[in-house]
Amino acid sequence: MNGTKRTATGRTPVRGLWAWAVYDWANSAFAAVIQTFVFAAYFARRVAADPGQGGARWGLTVGAAGFVIALLGPVTGAVADRKGRRKPWLGAFTLLAVTATALLWFIPPRAAALPAAMLLVWLGIIGTELAAVFYNAMLPALAEPERTGRWSGWGWALGYAGGLACLTVALFAFVREDAWFDLDRGAAHHIRATFPLVAAWYALFALPLFVLTPDAPARGITAARAVRDGLRQLADTLRHLRRYGSVVRFLVARMLYVDGLATIFAFGGVYAAGTFGLADENILLFGITLNITAGVGALLFSWLDDLLG
Repeated sequence: MNGTKRTATGRTPVRGLWAWAVYDWANSAFAAVIQTFVFAAYFARRVAADPGQGGARWGLTVGAAGFVIALLGPVTGAVADRKGRRKPWLGAFTLLAVTATALLWFIPPRAAALPAAMLLVWLGIIGTELAAVFYNAMLPALAEPERTGRWSGWGWALGYAGGLACLTVALFAFVREDAWFDLDRGAAHHIRATFPLVAAWYALFALPLFVLTPDAPARGITAARAVRDGLRQLADTLRHLRRYGSVVRFLVARMLYVDGLATIFAFGGVYAAGTFGLADENILLFGITLNITAGVGALLFSWLDDLLG
């Protein structure tokens, strides 16, 4: 077979799988720069009236986004399962996240901008997380079961590498005293420039998936019917919950586990800025360090996942 048709799994060309994995490189820039480190610290320390208010409003914003995602997650999951095609939905939510992120450039370091900042971050988190529903739903159709853990882990590792790379570019291009671009620090342009950087990064590196990764065929049902069928199945599952004891235990355990991770992701930068008073450059270095260790862990455990089954 030639290089364009060779497959890793018998289902999908290798380039299609790597294009799928590179999407994680794209969207992790949002998680690293906006949601965890740079914008979170900027929001708490420079947009809000004081770090205490900033931390409280940041938690409110992230919590409100999480509430919407919890409500819409089963609905979007039903659509992903029943309509077949995932790319149009993935593209729409990606566009929402990219647009909201780019508009963060217009948030000045003034308390009057706090409501607009909260709204844009709220939209960005919702767009990113609901896009992930359709992104994750693509993998079982792309990779065979014995390789799913491997490709999932490689995607996670590429995600941390993407977050690391974007943080590094932001550090050297805008934030350092001797940065490549000399921007107005009084108006926080050196920090604000990192937000359209993330938007461009997200959009650019998401493109290979839409060009190279095959989508599932359409099943000829409307979104409304897919939602109705999915909610009907969810209701039936809840009525017969005792049949799914192991699944329920897994979901409860995962909820508690992810709650701890979400706290780190949501408040890492806020805590570093407000409690420890880290400078902008040190917050970026903190984020770079965490992405290195997390990426190595994701890469190593990708093989372990398939080995253990």
